Amino acid sequence: MRPFDDIFAISAERKGGIDALEALLPVPAPPEALAKIPEDRWLAQLTKGVFQAGFNWQVIENKWDGFEEAFHGFDVDRCAFLHDEDLDRLMSNTAIVRNGPKIRTVIDNAHFLQGLRDQGGAGVVLGGWPSTDYVGLLEFMKKEGSRIGGNTGQYAMRFMGRDSFILSRDVVSRLIAEGVIDKQPSSKGAMRAVQSAFNTWMEQSGRGLTQISRVLAMSV
Repeated sequence: MRPFDDIFAISAERKGGIDALEALLPVPAPPEALAKIPEDRWLAQLTKGVFQAGFNWQVIENKWDGFEEAFHGFDVDRCAFLHDEDLDRLMSNTAIVRNGPKIRTVIDNAHFLQGLRDQGGAGVVLGGWPSTDYVGLLEFMKKEGSRIGGNTGQYAMRFMGRDSFILSRDVVSRLIAEGVIDKQPSSKGAMRAVQSAFNTWMEQSGRGLTQISRVLAMSV
């Protein structure tokens, strides 16, 4: 695979120069800032990601105030103890998207976040997980959470501001072009190959996953 500087040059040429490209690269929040984000905001973002998956994102955005009210501001303890009567109430609430299996993920992911408290809490664990093992974080979320694996987890972490890559169509196209993978990665082996490539480019560039991911996407 090519050195990161070569891929950066391709993206810069496509976007109007180095300065123009740099202006398009977001700066993720540092771990100490992520550690201070209340756990209800992590649950809110995970829930938003679950409901946006396979659905029109703007519809979820338009209804989001209704979600916040229906789920008590995503208070983790209150959501963890929702019972059958609450689920019946939610299934009749037109202010949200009434999808039973997805509504139940709020309960499951509240339990998931409760389980992180003895490790310092959601912000410490999810925000402080090493970028050099980002695929380990994604696997952990997939295993321990509910419907927050794959792109859902990737987008949730990006929107929370943590350093992250998103395996979008364009990013995958660049990874294929560089010989890192030969198709959309789904196996653990392919994901390890992706992580290894990102680790190499991080070492070469001094940049994090977020900026490298964006540069890859804009090189296509």
